[in-house]
Amino acid sequence: MTSRDWRPRYLRLAEELRERIVSGELPQGSAMPSETELAETSQMSRTSVRNAIRQLREWGLVRAEQGRGTYVRAPRQRIRRRNTQRYQWEKDRVLLDDAERRRTGGTEHDTGLTVDDLKFHAEYSQVEADKEMAAAFGLPVGTPLLRRVYWTSSRHETAPLSASYSYLPYDLVKANKQLLSADYEPWPGGTQHQLHTVGVELDRIEEVVRARPPLPDEAELLDIEAGVAVLDVRKTSYDIIGRVVEVADIVFPGDRTELCFTTKLKRWNA
Repeated sequence: MTSRDWRPRYLRLAEELRERIVSGELPQGSAMPSETELAETSQMSRTSVRNAIRQLREWGLVRAEQGRGTYVRAPRQRIRRRNTQRYQWEKDRVLLDDAERRRTGGTEHDTGLTVDDLKFHAEYSQVEADKEMAAAFGLPVGTPLLRRVYWTSSRHETAPLSASYSYLPYDLVKANKQLLSADYEPWPGGTQHQLHTVGVELDRIEEVVRARPPLPDEAELLDIEAGVAVLDVRKTSYDIIGRVVEVADIVFPGDRTELCFTTKLKRWNA
């Protein structure tokens, strides 16, 4: 005797359709069967069919095109960010020569793509610390900050892989005029090398990860379907004398991002 499947009918249909997509029976770029066809073949209501299609959209497997119907999506570029290894890898690169630092960067490390596969966007501005940023840095409200907005996308996709909003104390970095302009981005070696040029060495990086609904502009920028959450990573970087030298919010689309943390444990004494 088999146990009864208590899952909602729409979810069972969604999983059946997912299997057909993953197996290639419904190939990338192909039109999905219409709601009428699915209702007839599954013997479900149109409401259940719509809910199943909505679930497929939230999984990132299909997309609705206005006036044309619903189509199977090509797999999106995935990110696997190994944060416990990544930042030491970035710090080690700081001391390499320019040519070596230009070979690869953090996004390539997370995706397996090459420099030639990527498009990079950067915006710089000077802002005053609000209460939240002042508290994060331990500085007075109104302290000048350098605000940097970054996103990188695969040349094969339009949506960025993530969006980063980085803040640095303006007085800390102003000694190197190149650090104040987006004209020098992408910077070989990234932020750790930029800070190195003004005599800053990082001691540690703390991260807090939370899932939340995307803001409207984030959903549009990252091409996130309704119902998909973002992973918001608040990264705080400390230098070797204990100062907070960077605060960054990195926003990842939840449907195609993995954050991988490995914790090495000490062995008990025999």
